[in-house]
Amino acid sequence: MPFESREVLPGVHHIKDAMGVCMTLLVGENSALLVDAGYGTEDVHTFVRTLTQLPLSVIITHGHHDHCLGARWFEKTMMFAEDQQDFLTYTGLETRRRVLGQAKAKGLDVPEDFLTAEIPMPLPLCEQTVDLGGMKVQVIHCPGHTPGSAVVYVPDRALLLTADDWNPCTWLFFPAALGANEYLANVRKLQKLPYTHVLCSHQPVLFERGMMDAFLDGMTDDVLRAAMPVDITPYEATDTRQANLPHNQIFVFDWVKAWR
Repeated sequence: MPFESREVLPGVHHIKDAMGVCMTLLVGENSALLVDAGYGTEDVHTFVRTLTQLPLSVIITHGHHDHCLGARWFEKTMMFAEDQQDFLTYTGLETRRRVLGQAKAKGLDVPEDFLTAEIPMPLPLCEQTVDLGGMKVQVIHCPGHTPGSAVVYVPDRALLLTADDWNPCTWLFFPAALGANEYLANVRKLQKLPYTHVLCSHQPVLFERGMMDAFLDGMTDDVLRAAMPVDITPYEATDTRQANLPHNQIFVFDWVKAWR
């Protein structure tokens, strides 16, 4: 199947789909949790079942297409309610047609019903701690990349799953994204957690905590104000700026909303 999977820590499988986005399967002694579902251009449920047969729950970290279109392969998923509108937009026909075009350009064999398959609305998610058996998982609401963005902390592995709230290339210019200052206030709270490693959605590797710390600590007001204009298609109407940070990381944000 067109998935790549690595067990980066015991019971932590970081999975990349054929379109290049990552999701993470957490497997305990009694149950499992899948964090995100990818583009949905291939059957992620069947692939996950090659890794575990334990009872499975699925969390969608936010309502963007590259994380939630794969929800079509599951009877039930969960997501913070603040992203329901984004979910409807990014699972709509216009987005599916665009993704289908991108998949065909990659030579992928996409299921015939990709444009028409029903994708159940995720059930409301709340902040909680889930015991998978020998692995506890803390679900945290962390608005930033979107209003309903979720991150997942796994204390038994000293691991933080940031989804799109932090990547070495972090985007904060979508219409529903928070302003830069509000985003930073929320994400910096995560630094109080004693994690040592980070997994994000757009890199297949396990990062040391210092990478994310350098990103957040380097985001001073002076750095934000020195950010240079950059054109992002199809968001040319947005005043997008790019801040350059340690370790070749970048932060692209909406200048108009930055200091709200």
